Amino acid sequence: MKRCSLEFLVVVFLCFLMNLAIHQSASAETVTLQTLLQEMVNRDVLARVPSPAYTCRQASSYDRDSVSPDDPTTWFANWDRSQFIRSEEKDGRQEHVLLDADGPGAIVRFWATWHGPGGGQFSNGTLRVYLDHAKEPAIEGPIAEMIDGGKLTGPPLSEGVSPKTPYRQRGHNLYLPIPYSKHCKITYSTEVLIDRGGKKGEALYYQINYRTYEEGTEVESFSMDRLKAAEPVLEKIQETLTDCELPSDKLSEIIEGGGSLAPGDATEPIQIQGPAAIRRLRLQLKADDLEQALRSTILEIRCDGEQTVWCPVGEFVGTGYKIRPYKSWYTQVAEDGTLACGWVMPFEKEASLQLHNLSSQGIDITLGEIGYGDWDWDPRSMHFHATWKQLTKVDAVGHQGQSGHGAIDVNYVTVQGQGLYVGDTLTVVNGAASWWGEGDEKIFVDGEKFPSHFGTGTEDYYGYAWCRPEFFQSPFHAQPEGGGNLEGGFSVNSRYRALDAIPFQQSIQFDMELWHWANTKISYAPATFWYARPGATWNVKPDPATAALEVAKTKEDLASP
Repeated sequence: MKRCSLEFLVVVFLCFLMNLAIHQSASAETVTLQTLLQEMVNRDVLARVPSPAYTCRQASSYDRDSVSPDDPTTWFANWDRSQFIRSEEKDGRQEHVLLDADGPGAIVRFWATWHGPGGGQFSNGTLRVYLDHAKEPAIEGPIAEMIDGGKLTGPPLSEGVSPKTPYRQRGHNLYLPIPYSKHCKITYSTEVLIDRGGKKGEALYYQINYRTYEEGTEVESFSMDRLKAAEPVLEKIQETLTDCELPSDKLSEIIEGGGSLAPGDATEPIQIQGPAAIRRLRLQLKADDLEQALRSTILEIRCDGEQTVWCPVGEFVGTGYKIRPYKSWYTQVAEDGTLACGWVMPFEKEASLQLHNLSSQGIDITLGEIGYGDWDWDPRSMHFHATWKQLTKVDAVGHQGQSGHGAIDVNYVTVQGQGLYVGDTLTVVNGAASWWGEGDEKIFVDGEKFPSHFGTGTEDYYGYAWCRPEFFQSPFHAQPEGGGNLEGGFSVNSRYRALDAIPFQQSIQFDMELWHWANTKISYAPATFWYARPGATWNVKPDPATAALEVAKTKEDLASP
């Protein structure tokens, strides 16, 4: 017994030293604008517990009357604009504080939309970013030019959604990272009236995602000179994200296949021995009812004895159950209907992949491809997970004013364990010619009583604004189809995360308000994507019965005209 105990202690001590060495080697590098840009396009980074460790939180213009989920009269308060931390007087002007955060840290996403008093012309007030308690801002200029006007960088890291969308109804996105070593304060000032909630004056909606690194992390603060010095790296990253090519350089083997799948049947599991990582999946289906096939064909992946993926193939690649060609950094749909993804999915011992046909029709798999390569499995490695659920033909109660009457919180997923939340796809069939997504995201990390991410509207979370229906695509957010937004019917939105991925040490709970403008029926189906250390648990279980249901082709399939 003494000998066994001694050997056990030696093994534990060696594991501790290994963990320490891994942590120190990963944390030694100074965080800079250039390292963050390179991290943004390194898909492998998401598959390991972050080092240096960081939290990701959100500052936003959510209605400050929302204080507790225990008070339904205020929890869904909806004046989600022109709400600030405080206002300050500086050099004879009033500056409204959007963010005030201690470092070391980095701004990793900035979304905004705006209009002037009474819905009129926006005044394009001044955005200022103060770093490390400096009296003068490191970034200063008209907010529209800073986020979406090319003053810092160009697309796709800085751009609005579809140019077909009227300018005053666009969402604007800035993904250029802004690191800081000690502190960051972001303010906004304008020459016109700006009141709490924008009820009479200028309306500014905003969401700012920011990292806070563990104490002792070395961070080189942003400056315009350092932005200039980073131009060669930035240009390369912009090209990489514009192309959104699926990974190919780390593939050591590609398995190809195809065939027919009878109703209710499943393919034989494809086994891959580890340690390794699946890096590319491609699939093409043919069926008499392709929409039904996209929903009722399920991708199941098991890694190291755990079921890690159970998701309809259409939702898995962000197109819902209609073929809508588009490209993102992680998922793609081609004109010929080929579905593809580039998520990195590591495993230590063995992985198996299988397709299930839950429909009453046969389907043909005209293309099936699994690309995988080497992976150094270590104590920071995580499994990739995908879950799916649907609220089918549920009652949506039209809101009345700003009170939140009729709104409910829909839980996308709750995970127990350690991991990293990296994205989601929402497929909606809307039963009325009226907006379905007034509600805000609320993300609780590690048992928070109040969410560290509280949003300003479902469409804002997905990168656009004002419930617009136009197609848009970018590396990290997309609307392949928005026709159901205002006319009723089918819509699908995706939000994918890179630098704004959300780490959790113990748990994460993702809720989204379902808040419609009409009394109608709606089918509401979120798929979630996240990494976790082995042993994590979650509350969304496989639901073959719902995935087998006949899909709604029009809004009349949900509700009578």
